[in-house]
Amino acid sequence: MEGDRPPGEPEAAVPPLLVACALGIERFALRGGRGGAPGPVRVVRTGMGPAHAARGVERALAREGWGAAAVVASGFCAGLAPGMHPGDLVVAEETRGPDGALACDGTDLLVEALARAVPGRTVHTGPLTGSDHVVRGPERAALAAGGAIAVDMESAATLRTARAAGPRPLAAVRVVVDAPEHELVRIGTVRGGISAFRVLRAVLPAFFEWHRSLLLPRR
Repeated sequence: MEGDRPPGEPEAAVPPLLVACALGIERFALRGGRGGAPGPVRVVRTGMGPAHAARGVERALAREGWGAAAVVASGFCAGLAPGMHPGDLVVAEETRGPDGALACDGTDLLVEALARAVPGRTVHTGPLTGSDHVVRGPERAALAAGGAIAVDMESAATLRTARAAGPRPLAAVRVVVDAPEHELVRIGTVRGGISAFRVLRAVLPAFFEWHRSLLLPRR
C-alpha cells in the first residue's frame, strides 16, 4: 500500500477523506486536482483483489488521525449493463460481496458533483458487485441478471472493512474501462482504456464536494 502523507499526522478538526484504489495507474490518475478539499486527503493503493483491499484499508484507517475518515473506493470497473461505454461513470447505490450488501452514502450528491466535474459523461447508478477474479463473458451476463450494473474486485471489501472499523460516510465511484460490447485486454493500450483514464483523472473534485456536503449540519 502507498499513501501520500507520513504516519503520525495529527487529528484534524475536519474528518479526513481516504480514497482507496487497487492499481498504480489508478492512483496516478487520482492524485491530481487536490484543490478544494475540506480536510486532509490520502489516496492509497491497496493492491488487487478483495484480500489486499481489506488489508490496505485496515492499515490506512489505523494510522493516527485517520480513524474517522470518510472512505471512497475508486478506480476502474467492468460494466455489465447493455449500452455502457468506456469512460462512463458508475456510482454505487450499494456494494455486494460475500457478506451481503452494504448501502453507500450520498449517491445523489455524488451524481450531481460528477456531472459538474466531468460534464458530458454518462453516470450510472445501481448495485456494484464484487468478485475475486476478472469477470468475462457468460459470468458477466449472470451478474447483470442479478441486477448489478458493474463489477470490480475491491470496492465491496474496501467498504465492508471501513464500516467494520467504525461509522463513517462510504461511497464507491468507478470508471467503466470495458463493457459487454467493448471488452478490453489491457488498460491504456486502446482508445477505451485511455478514455477511462482521462475520466478518472477528473473525479477527485467531485469526491471533495461529496465529502463537504456530508459534513454540513443536518436540519
